[in-house]
Amino acid sequence: MTAGMSRARRRVHVLGGLAVAASWSVLFVGAAQPAAADTQSKQWYLASMQAEDMWKVTTGEGVKVAVVDTGVNPSTPSLRGQVLKGVDVTGAPGDETDDYHGHGTTMAELIAGTGNGGGLKGLAPGVEIIPVRMSDADFMAKRNTVIGDMKKAIRAAADSDARIINVSMADDFSNRETHEAVKYAESKGKLVIAGVGNEGHRENWRQYPAAYPEVVGVASADRAGKVSYYSQHAGTVDVASPGSDIPSWCDNSFKSYCDGDGGTSAATAVTSASAALVWSLHPDWTANQVLNVLLDTASRDWKDGVRSKYLGHGLIRPSMNVLKGKGDPGAPDISPLTKEKTTDAAKSSEPSASTSASPQPAKNGAEGEKAAALKESNSSNDGNQLGLILGVAAAVAVLGGVAYAVVRRRKAA
Repeated sequence: MTAGMSRARRRVHVLGGLAVAASWSVLFVGAAQPAAADTQSKQWYLASMQAEDMWKVTTGEGVKVAVVDTGVNPSTPSLRGQVLKGVDVTGAPGDETDDYHGHGTTMAELIAGTGNGGGLKGLAPGVEIIPVRMSDADFMAKRNTVIGDMKKAIRAAADSDARIINVSMADDFSNRETHEAVKYAESKGKLVIAGVGNEGHRENWRQYPAAYPEVVGVASADRAGKVSYYSQHAGTVDVASPGSDIPSWCDNSFKSYCDGDGGTSAATAVTSASAALVWSLHPDWTANQVLNVLLDTASRDWKDGVRSKYLGHGLIRPSMNVLKGKGDPGAPDISPLTKEKTTDAAKSSEPSASTSASPQPAKNGAEGEKAAALKESNSSNDGNQLGLILGVAAAVAVLGGVAYAVVRRRKAA
């Protein structure tokens, strides 16, 4: 999509990124990368988030995540055996396993990929994926239709066995029926997680479903723990997660990965995987309790319970719960987002009748000035968690090669 494209044309878009190089990167811009072990070495956040240590405790087993996106290809080496039967709401030829863009498959791999064949490794490789294929703007244009289907997709996901609904898609406009679908999902005990958008350096409009109060809005952060300069901040951010400089499938041929920004799409997938890790350890918790722990343990240097404009409650740290048992789950039937009473059961009830709303590949820019910064401190080498202290004012100068998790506060185990 071009910057000059009208808002009507841009209604539904994938929150994926362009193939661009980070300012410190020695990689070639947009160069296609083979699906080799090198791809995983570029998933910088896995080490910073202590993924290997968490996988010794849980890999997210027992949790299903619905990926509402462009479809999910279950035949990539990293996803074989990870994808369950899903739903296609597009009405187009093919089904939910026909990813017409490559975006949905990338999101599924970032959540649950096994890493086999050198593919992307998911943060929660024990999770099972339920694909829900919907239309993005380009897909609708090819079919000469302006009828979106996001509301149908969210309802279908709500009626599935998934506990978490990952929506790395966005609409520029609020839609009553889509909002009702989100509230329906909440009433069924689902945790709906969506990206806030990748045009914070330009229009910075509110994006839906992330802007709905019942949805966890996710911002993108870079290796230094700074908010990606393109990450939108229109009052809809609840938490921040790694998104910059993350590889993705180049296209729907699934022949190679490309370097670049995963954007708030990737950040959403990492957040969904983080929720799955916590939920796997606490299967009797409700969506409210899982989310409350994630927000409670997020890294921040401001008052607890206060949302910053750029980072929400802070940078997500599932290891604080998985490895240290930290985090207050709170009341099972009170939403930490709306502070209102919700249904506390995470089970499906009667099936829904659905209709339609939708998204297409949104664009990220290259790494540049960041909206907020992470203060750096050396951690001791005792193998404990590297924590994060995130600032929201001016950017702080940091040493070259600084990691995503750079500041840690020592606490009693």
